[in-house]
Amino acid sequence: MPKDRSLPFAPPRRQAAAPRNSLLWIFEPLERDAGYSSKRMFGCIAAYLDDLLCLVVADRGDPWSGLLVCTSKDRHAALIDDEPALRPHAVLGKWLYLPQDHAEFETVAARLAELARERDPRLGVAPRPRARRARLDAAG
Repeated sequence: MPKDRSLPFAPPRRQAAAPRNSLLWIFEPLERDAGYSSKRMFGCIAAYLDDLLCLVVADRGDPWSGLLVCTSKDRHAALIDDEPALRPHAVLGKWLYLPQDHAEFETVAARLAELARERDPRLGVAPRPRARRARLDAAG
């Protein structure tokens, strides 16, 4: 007999656990660094070093399946020269992207994490401060 959800003592429905990002291994070398922190960002996980946003691991559908390298456009050419597998991200063109289906994904991702750990000046952007939401009562 199915349980009636309108009853006050009906057990809650089970919620599915959030899927674990399978690319978190990329951040393992950074985790031992005192300046490391991570946060969720648009359904992905972002790595910060000394408050600079450096790398984002995306384990979803294309174009959010791989490693995003947080940098500025003026540093793209130098990074692509060193790591030809990188390309501008299709949505966030200011950042570079290494697709998870690239043949050398693991090797290149590990090198990029090492560059971040070494504080390569080509990696990392200062996050913009969050805009304060205007209070409804202040507007009117």
